[in-house]
Amino acid sequence: MGASVTVAQRVAANSRCWWRNSAKLLNSVLNLAWFDRLGLPRLS
Repeated sequence: MGASVTVAQRVAANSRCWWRNSAKLLNSVLNLAWFDRLGLPRLS
């Protein structure tokens, strides 16, 4: 997916409220370009 080992470890280490705590890290990896490469339509 393009995440570095450090970013993947930080996201995996957030076991409590991981989505909220890791939002900035996940947004840096799962950006619009990544979804465009998958061919997914934009909803907005």
